[in-house]
Amino acid sequence: MSSAHITFDTTGDKIARRVRKMRPSAVRNLFAAATRDDVISLSGGMPAVSLLPAEDIRRATLAAIEEPSARAVSLQYGPTDGLAGLRAVLADMMRDLGIRVKPEQVLVTTGAQEALSLIAEAFIDPDDIIITEGPTYLGALQAFSAFEPDVRAIPFDDEGMRMDLLEAELKRIGKGNPRLKFCYTIPNFQNPGGVTMSADRRRRLLELAHEYDFLLVEDDPYGRLRYDGGHQVPLKAMDDSVIYLGTISKMLGPGLRTGWVAAPEAVLARINLVKQGADLCGSAFDQLVVQHYFSDIPWQKTLQKFIGVYKERRDAMLAALEEYFPPEATWTHPEGGMFLWITLPDYMDTDSMLAEALESGVTYVPGNSFFPDGVTGKNSMRVNFSFETPESITEAIRRLAGVIEERLELYRVFINAGALPGYGKEAVMAENERENWNDVLVASEENEEAVMQARDGDAAQIDIAEQKVEAAEEKAAE
Repeated sequence: MSSAHITFDTTGDKIARRVRKMRPSAVRNLFAAATRDDVISLSGGMPAVSLLPAEDIRRATLAAIEEPSARAVSLQYGPTDGLAGLRAVLADMMRDLGIRVKPEQVLVTTGAQEALSLIAEAFIDPDDIIITEGPTYLGALQAFSAFEPDVRAIPFDDEGMRMDLLEAELKRIGKGNPRLKFCYTIPNFQNPGGVTMSADRRRRLLELAHEYDFLLVEDDPYGRLRYDGGHQVPLKAMDDSVIYLGTISKMLGPGLRTGWVAAPEAVLARINLVKQGADLCGSAFDQLVVQHYFSDIPWQKTLQKFIGVYKERRDAMLAALEEYFPPEATWTHPEGGMFLWITLPDYMDTDSMLAEALESGVTYVPGNSFFPDGVTGKNSMRVNFSFETPESITEAIRRLAGVIEERLELYRVFINAGALPGYGKEAVMAENERENWNDVLVASEENEEAVMQARDGDAAQIDIAEQKVEAAEEKAAE
């Protein structure tokens, strides 16, 4: 007799409404595929921890456990707001960026991801309005979505979030609106876009925050990973009221789950209360290792090694894109960080294309994952350059270009035949003249239907397209 055991989920009607609405992380779902030997992963945001000197890690770890006095701290419960020694070290590190806070204005979290969840729980009620960049970090969208906010995504360009579009949205929301809670922004080497907010826009964002009375949450995981250009002053250095999020994941390693929030003490008191109910306290062991690493080890030297390697890998990706990608594609040129954003023509769907990319041995994150509606950005993708070698990055881009080119060949037949209204030569020229890729939208149901038929390889539609091509050729011959 078979020993197979079938189980059924009987909890469906008991699950909280907010959890039913939550979407899984596209990056998490790709991890299993990315570990295959034949797949080159451009999907995750993993740092190259292999660059860390083994002796430095050993010294910091031993310092946390070697002496009885150290073990009494590292293996015990700790304070909810984090070890006092680590908070002092983090406050000192932020001074390098122009941020001046006292240790009591710092709260240590289990990674910056927990900080996002704590802020969401502390501030968001259902239907509250949250402003983000569009696209934005998908982990933030996950953290916020559990509390059912109304997320308004503001497009960006090469200088970061567009303040003209933000101001227009704020006018629609109205001054003094109690539902408007905060704006979440990644001003340095934005995830997923790779763009950096200009100094003028940072100042304007702060002005609008005061004018319309909303909080600013500044997420800065990549700020020290600059490869070109000059340092941009953090929002927190310009205004003490900003809630600043930091992490050691990109400077040391994400396995030591250590992030922090720097904010006014009244704000931290609320976050502290929420954290008590979340995990009581973070790992004192992780915190003590991190404290010793950033106080006893010359970590700046290792950071410069990271910067040199990541710059080389970014340059390899940009060069490969120039060599292999079709002219219909555009991409950002990040001055730092770990990601860049690729935009394809509107009729492309990177979500459905992912299966073909996996067959070709490469992964990326589809663009719709970075928008609150899960639909916008379907013609875009995020790619990471920090983890793979330059040679692997070049090969991955070559494979990805092949997948894209196969799809584009079919679409070009439809465009040339006029079977995709709005995508003739004149329309393409007009599209190229537009200032921002966000202004380009697929508005025609006729377009959508033709695209779906093309995607499925509809024979009848192909015949129609070919007939139109033949008719056009005959007319030209006449």
